[in-house]
Amino acid sequence: MRRARHQYYQNVPAQGWLQFSPLQRSFPSQLAHAIRLLLEYTDSHYEEKKYTMGDAPDYDRSQWLNEKFKLGLDFPNLPYLIDGAHKVTQSNAILRYIARKHNLCGETEEEKIHVDILENQAMDTSNELARVCYSPDFEKLRPGYLEGLPDKLKLYSQFLGKRPWFAGEKLTYVDFLVYDILDLHRIFEPKSLEAFPNLKEFMARVEGLKKISAYMKSGRFLPQPVYTKMAVWGNK
Repeated sequence: MRRARHQYYQNVPAQGWLQFSPLQRSFPSQLAHAIRLLLEYTDSHYEEKKYTMGDAPDYDRSQWLNEKFKLGLDFPNLPYLIDGAHKVTQSNAILRYIARKHNLCGETEEEKIHVDILENQAMDTSNELARVCYSPDFEKLRPGYLEGLPDKLKLYSQFLGKRPWFAGEKLTYVDFLVYDILDLHRIFEPKSLEAFPNLKEFMARVEGLKKISAYMKSGRFLPQPVYTKMAVWGNK
């Protein structure tokens, strides 16, 4: 599945809507798509506000910069989420905020440990791929990254094992994080998951969730780009 991955969400208190705002998949909001999936899965009512970036060579960000310090955010950044009086930045903090409302942070101590590990591991993996895709030396770096990719994915496969979800028997918010990371790599190298049947089954399991399936079939599910215009790969 392909989708644009930058967005923003914000809450209109009178109607109980969340407002979420990322920059269509950019380096400060690479995990915005996971947030979007979690919002959809939890049937949250949200308004998505999009900021656009100009073309090369300037990549004008004035649309966001003109508002950046006017929103009352403690650490102005993209993505952000506004839910009434609560204003949250940082992708993982937004995910945790939504997940806490729906008891999707793990229940047992073991599940919570799995959640904590996967949240940080997913960020590391996302950043590693982004560094390659944004690098002017992309063509030189790509072969080496692909060479090491099976070992990276093997760790995810071993961690998941025979469990249906990464934290255990019940879905948590990190499943959407890992789904997003694996999907990015599936786009980057279509055969990347072929050696890992349990990861392929996991992907199908997420895509088969009723709310997620409906979202992916809707007009709100956006196609590529997966990164911003500044990226060498994934910018179209």
